[in-house]
Amino acid sequence: MAEALRIDPEFESKIPPLTEEEYQLLEENILQDGVVLNPLIVWNGCIVDGHNRFRIIQAHPEIKYTVFEKEFPDRYAAIAWICCNQLGRRNLTPQQKKYLIGQRYEAEKITASFHGNRFTLACESSRGQNDPDYKPERTRDRIARENNISESYVRRAERYAMGVDAADEIAPGIKQELLSGSIKPTDTAVAAIAKAEPDKRPALVEKLRQPKQLPGKAPAPVQKQIPTEIEPSSITADEAQLEEDLEEPELFTRPMTEIKKILAISSGMETAEELADESTMFYELEDAVSTMIRRCLRCFESYPGLLNKKSYRRKVLKILKEAIQFIHKIEQEEPT
Repeated sequence: MAEALRIDPEFESKIPPLTEEEYQLLEENILQDGVVLNPLIVWNGCIVDGHNRFRIIQAHPEIKYTVFEKEFPDRYAAIAWICCNQLGRRNLTPQQKKYLIGQRYEAEKITASFHGNRFTLACESSRGQNDPDYKPERTRDRIARENNISESYVRRAERYAMGVDAADEIAPGIKQELLSGSIKPTDTAVAAIAKAEPDKRPALVEKLRQPKQLPGKAPAPVQKQIPTEIEPSSITADEAQLEEDLEEPELFTRPMTEIKKILAISSGMETAEELADESTMFYELEDAVSTMIRRCLRCFESYPGLLNKKSYRRKVLKILKEAIQFIHKIEQEEPT
């Protein structure tokens, strides 16, 4: 039976690989049991789950195993299922999760265009179409709901995944570096690879491996002690502090030059012009807005008094008006 099964390279490429230690442990456990406990899941003779188990079976023909045949309308539905199934793993890096969500979204869009809503594409929804209150969801909205993420994250994940694959075509092996987190360029830098012209991609891929550093300055020395007090408006290269600064409403009242400095540091000095064009930054701005809204809602849900008590409510509105003032400031600036 094993001779009739085969590995589809595209299917396997969606699955985060095991480390050498993890693979050896899996092999030891299978040899000790003398049987592969979980079945190999296949579609049209191609393995969709169990690639590592299949290789161990090939190396040890005496091992017993079972096969479960799964039905899909097309290979893109199979890819969507693979990504959805892998998202259930607990040991995924944030980059691997983002890549899988992006790949799932792309695959589901393709198969939906072929078959409409006649097929369940991946994870089963808790509400079927027989429900009288059922309303069809957009693909990205459903994926966002099932993974407890925002709709904008799904769209960014698709661009990120496309960038990862485009980068790996230029420099085979960089995909593993990106998804394992051994190199950590900005999502914008990765997404821009797929958007750039083919002749510009090699230079952009090379930049992915370059460490982030402020222009004209040597890397900051490692701080042996953490300061007990930090001025709210101080600019540091500490990424955790920068993340807090970027998400705090008081950012909107700072001078524009200071805002640009913070944004430059947080993006690792990867400007839109260097990557492709300004359009690559639209989803970054969308994320900034959705992050602010999400954090505000979390505060209001955890502390209802912020809106229910008059004194607190006035202060909340005062803070939020700072964001409005920032928008007005952008509106008043004349484009060059």
